[in-house]
Amino acid sequence: MKIGFIGLGKMGANMVQRLLIKGQEVVAWDPNADAVKLVESKGATGAKDIPSMIQALPEKKIVWLMVPSGKPVDDNLELLSTLVGKGAVIIDGGNSNWKDTQRRAAWLKEKGIEYVDSGTSGGVWGLQNGYCLMYGGSKEVCNSLTPIFDALTEPGGHLYCGAIGSGHFTKMIHNGIEYGMMQAYAEGFEILEKSGFGTELNKVADLWMHGSVVRSWLLELIGNALNEDPRLDKLKPYVADSGEARWTVDAAVELSVPAHVITASLFTRFASRQDDSFAMKLVAAMRNQFGGHEVKQK
Repeated sequence: MKIGFIGLGKMGANMVQRLLIKGQEVVAWDPNADAVKLVESKGATGAKDIPSMIQALPEKKIVWLMVPSGKPVDDNLELLSTLVGKGAVIIDGGNSNWKDTQRRAAWLKEKGIEYVDSGTSGGVWGLQNGYCLMYGGSKEVCNSLTPIFDALTEPGGHLYCGAIGSGHFTKMIHNGIEYGMMQAYAEGFEILEKSGFGTELNKVADLWMHGSVVRSWLLELIGNALNEDPRLDKLKPYVADSGEARWTVDAAVELSVPAHVITASLFTRFASRQDDSFAMKLVAAMRNQFGGHEVKQK
C-alpha cells in the first residue's frame, strides 16, 4: 500500500522505516526538513509540504498522523480535510484524548472522510521489535488497512478494539497501567537500594528477567539504565507526564472505578516536581501548632 505520513519524530521516523522495510510505500512530510531527508535516505518519498504529499498519493488517500495531541492534530485535520477528498482515510496514531477523537471523526464523517484512531505502543524500540497497535473506527475500513498494521507489528501485535475512540481509550488505559507498573518497580528498587545490603541492583534486574513473575520489558530497561549509571547520579528526580494517566483517572472517576495505584502513581509524578512543597510545610506547621511537634527550619 502507499500512504502519506505526517510527523517524523522519534517514533514517526522509525515507523516509516519499518513500513518501508516491510514493503510499503510512504510519502512523508515533517516541518523539520532534516527529518524528511532522513526517511528519504531510507527509501521514502519526501514531500516539501502537505499538499504535495497528498498529490503523490493514489486516488484513495490514506494518511497516517503521528503528531502531538491537541491543537497539532486539529490543525493538520483542518488542512487535510480540504485536500484528501471523499473516501479518504486518516489515521491518528498519536496519544489523542478519545473524546477529541470522537468529535473529530463526526466532523470528518460529514465531509465523507473516514477516521481511524490507533493507539501506538513500542517507543523507540518499535522499529526493531514491532509496534503494538490498538485501533477503532469502521471495521470495514480498519480491515482494509490490515497490510499497514501487519507491517508495523509482529504477529498478534494489532487489535481492532471497536467503534471510533476505542483505540485511543484502550491506549489510554495501557499508559495508565504503565504508570502504576513503573512506580511499583521504582519503589521496590529504592527499598533495595536503602537496605544496606549493598546488593547490585543491575544484577537484580537481570536476575528477575529469568523465570520471575515480575519479569517484563520495563524491567529489562531498568537493567539497561542501571548498567549505564548504577546509582542514577546523572539524573534529577523529576518525572514528567504526557496526559494519558490524567485522562485515565478522569475516566475512572466518571465510571466510578477505584483506581488507587494509577492515581497514586500520577500524583507521585506531581510530587517529584516540587523542590519546596507548600502543602508539606503546612502539614508540619499544623503538627507544630496542635502538638508542639518539632519542625525543621530553613
